[in-house]
Amino acid sequence: MTDPYVEYKRPDLQYFFDLNTNRLKTRNAENFINRLGRDNLNTLGNVSLLDIYLSRGRVVEPHYHQNASELVYCIAGSAMVSLINPFTNQLTTVTITPGQVANIPQGWWHWEVALEDQTHLLAIFDAPYPEYIFGSDLLTKTPIEVLAHTYCLDPALLRKALEPLHNETIVIGPTDECLQKSTQQQQQQQVNAHHYYPQGQYYYGHPNY
Repeated sequence: MTDPYVEYKRPDLQYFFDLNTNRLKTRNAENFINRLGRDNLNTLGNVSLLDIYLSRGRVVEPHYHQNASELVYCIAGSAMVSLINPFTNQLTTVTITPGQVANIPQGWWHWEVALEDQTHLLAIFDAPYPEYIFGSDLLTKTPIEVLAHTYCLDPALLRKALEPLHNETIVIGPTDECLQKSTQQQQQQQVNAHHYYPQGQYYYGHPNY
């Protein structure tokens, strides 16, 4: 059935598009998302998609789609898909592997976490354009004073905590800078542990046991 919103007599009809040329977000060479909508391929009906590549532990940040339901199909690797039912406030988490799908109804808050390196997901939408509102934008667009007052939080601490989000919409988290900082902190903790408990000075984790 033809789509009533597509003019099939126009002279510039398009039947092919390369998703690799339309990047929604690049975190690094292993973590990125390509996008397809009717603005890229003008013969599309009510369908659009995101082509998602993730390494282990990377997250498509919490978000919702205001215009469409989403069907997440796992091509390679595995992912944990979590969603919150707005009618019951119940959190549901499912794990998908190649050939399996997870369905997110329109407007439901959700996120995806890669459980393996080289995870490849295809997110399919029942709308000509994939629209989205990301959690990092909600946090940064809401005034600090409103968040602090509403939830009884220290505004100075909240401003400091949210400061890394003001530079970009995260989309794929954690950021490389965050992971690098976390690795450095772990390495420093190991150095400190070795300094306080040098080899031969403890047994079963207790000094001079």
